[in-house]
Amino acid sequence: MLRLMRDPNLLPSEKQTLLSNIANLAASLGMPCYVVGGFVRDLLLGRPVNDLDVVVEGDAIKLGKKLVETYGGKLTTHFKFHTAIWHLPDSDDFVDLITARKETYDRPGALPTITPATIEDDLLRRDFSINAMALRLDGEGFGEVLDPLKGQTDLERGVIQVLHPKSFVDDPTRIFRAIRYESRYGFALDADTQALINPEALKVLHSLSGERLRHELDLILDEPHSVQMILRIASLGVLAAIHPKMPEFNADHEDFLEMDMRLDVEADRRVMSYMFWFIDLSEADVITLANRLDFTNELTLAVWAAAQLKRGMPHLIDLRPSEWTYALEKLPLLSIYAVYLISRESALLSYISIWRHVKPQTNGDDLKKLGLQPGPRFGEILTELRSAWLDGVLSNKTEEEELLRSLIAPRS
Repeated sequence: MLRLMRDPNLLPSEKQTLLSNIANLAASLGMPCYVVGGFVRDLLLGRPVNDLDVVVEGDAIKLGKKLVETYGGKLTTHFKFHTAIWHLPDSDDFVDLITARKETYDRPGALPTITPATIEDDLLRRDFSINAMALRLDGEGFGEVLDPLKGQTDLERGVIQVLHPKSFVDDPTRIFRAIRYESRYGFALDADTQALINPEALKVLHSLSGERLRHELDLILDEPHSVQMILRIASLGVLAAIHPKMPEFNADHEDFLEMDMRLDVEADRRVMSYMFWFIDLSEADVITLANRLDFTNELTLAVWAAAQLKRGMPHLIDLRPSEWTYALEKLPLLSIYAVYLISRESALLSYISIWRHVKPQTNGDDLKKLGLQPGPRFGEILTELRSAWLDGVLSNKTEEEELLRSLIAPRS
């Protein structure tokens, strides 16, 4: 383990120094100090370490304040959970500081009640055996691995195993986490663990807030194999437990999530994923699920627009470029691009790359100089000029001026 900790390909030297500084400061406060969870799991798997979760037998908030006093940065405290986040100085990086604790649940699915405890107790409260390992950072025990639940054995077996039979009832979000690990590492759920994704656990999952559920789905959508994960949770009854209208993901759309954006369209993997996921739903079902999952207004609009545009495509096919443009210009660009990827309708691509940028050379100031008074007619004239450019009626400034004269000529 010491060899792995000193491997710069797994743990960069600056993180090695950071952990050493934390451990020394914790030791000066009389707090045994450990890294836990994903850090130990990924290090043992020979994967680069991202998570820095530091657990102390003591007061994590007190340690955090001392770190800020000594090294700078900022501290975000969560007194209810006896935790803190140390935001490192001059960096976007952070370290989670956790007081070793026990957890009890007042009711299934509720957030836990916290009691400070030992590192052994802290490991027993965790979700899976592969996350219930700790690595000592301070003192003579430096480099010692605590593995009371045989997490290393399960890593070698490639197995995801919960720590107790009520694990998914206490916290059904662990179901999502289990599927992420299963796909990410090529592991499999232990048979007894999979059997615990049962009606009792799914009933509790159904009661979770939209915000908590969307957060878990967001994390899945951030993964490279997100579609396989969604299909997997669907097979376990999870999607139906969230809401009966939740669709499976159309695997034919998976490749679109890896699109190469070359059209000045700002991509967002999560937004694209939700659009492709819900794109075949009715307007009513999109709104229902957006409310259930507590979507932001922006996300709701993007998903709704994609579904509506895809459904309305047959009515747009024979329209002129100007009509396409006015039909599309109030829709989010990413929604239009999503429908283009599915339909390969050339008009959508023309709108994204060309038509939306077309404007008449005449503007409102020019109309004022010609003696027109500002009003609705301004917009009508500019729209007619723009339509003429879009539809190929105009090709140069002189032709636009001629059309403009005809539009502003007194009407008999």
